[in-house]
Amino acid sequence: MARISYVDEARLADPELRLYMEQARRFGTPRPETQAIRSHVPAVAKAFSRAWERIFRQGILEHSLKELCRVYVSKTIDCNY
Repeated sequence: MARISYVDEARLADPELRLYMEQARRFGTPRPETQAIRSHVPAVAKAFSRAWERIFRQGILEHSLKELCRVYVSKTIDCNY
């Protein structure tokens, strides 16, 4: 049984956090569930999301390296990526 709750998005007052939750739902990455956990600590959610935006969405990281990261994560959690 999970012991870490998800933040209720309806209770998020910060528009930046709400935007990150919406993007997670729309794109599927980062997973909305993990964003809802990070949002317990707004500074953590913002720092993570800002880095994610710069690295993965704005293309600072080469596509081939992004794919390697995805494969690594999927293997680590036994996902059938």
